[in-house]
Amino acid sequence: MKKFGKQLVMAVTILVLSVGSTFAADVALWGSTTCQKRFLEPGAKALQAATGVKIKVFGVGTGKGMVALLDGKTNVSITSNNLEGTIKSTQKVLKKDGRPAATIPENLQFHEITKDIIVPIVNKANPVESLSWAQLADLNTGKITNWKDVGGSDMPVQVVTSHAGSSTKAVFQKQVMKKVDYAAKAIQVKSTRLEINEVSKAVGGVGAVSAGFFNLNPGRTKIVKTDTISRPLALITIGDPAPEVQKIIDYFRSAEGQKQILD
Repeated sequence: MKKFGKQLVMAVTILVLSVGSTFAADVALWGSTTCQKRFLEPGAKALQAATGVKIKVFGVGTGKGMVALLDGKTNVSITSNNLEGTIKSTQKVLKKDGRPAATIPENLQFHEITKDIIVPIVNKANPVESLSWAQLADLNTGKITNWKDVGGSDMPVQVVTSHAGSSTKAVFQKQVMKKVDYAAKAIQVKSTRLEINEVSKAVGGVGAVSAGFFNLNPGRTKIVKTDTISRPLALITIGDPAPEVQKIIDYFRSAEGQKQILD
């Protein structure tokens, strides 16, 4: 009986240690849907096989991901913008939610994994093939309201953009639109996938999404040529990354990890 009792205690101890080890290796990442679809979800199985770290990704947008980090819901957020732009997206989310502006920790660390390209998209029926940044700005701000003014058909422009905490929106608005507001009648959606959906339904639609995300949804819209719009994809931590988070960073920066990143 004593022997059985000892065996039971040992079995329970091993189980507890095993569960504790598994829990310690699980990481929740909150933020950018671009990071989610470009490398985290596509590379999740390979990451776990190589490092033992299992991840769960909450694609809520860059700004909301940073809010989750500051609120202590996670110890790592994911972003598709630089640190300055990410902080601005965070404050926009808080303002929209009626919350006070966040006090940003001085020891935030920005861990870039790769670069991403933003591409303007239009409906497949739209004959326009290329646009300058100035033309894109005028279309998205509402200065140009008909496609015939940029060499297209005689049809109204329907601007489609993402939510306030979206880094894709923030980067495009900063680089291309020079921080001017979007057209008053712009359709605002909650995700990149919905942005592609809206542009695919509206003949006069125009939007801007990650090139990698566009490649995951082929045939529904088309890319319009323009000058390169680039931004980083990264993880953010407060202070040094936890060991399991450092493993994620190191893996996706490695030659093998870079192979998991979708173009």
